[in-house]
Amino acid sequence: MQSRQENMRKAEYAIYKGEELLVIGTAEECAYKLKVQPKYIQWLTTPTAKRRLAKRKNPNKCTVADRL
Repeated sequence: MQSRQENMRKAEYAIYKGEELLVIGTAEECAYKLKVQPKYIQWLTTPTAKRRLAKRKNPNKCTVADRL
């Protein structure tokens, strides 16, 4: 049986900066292209991250992720 962590890593993510699509792929693939950790990609999809990013001065310029 697969752990939740393994399932999260196999999930596909779409990473955006504003309206621009940066990358689509697994957490590892996106992290490699953006030079960040896979956990950061997963964190971007959490409700906490979405609240924090919405409070920014320019929320249209921040990096956001959607789990597909």
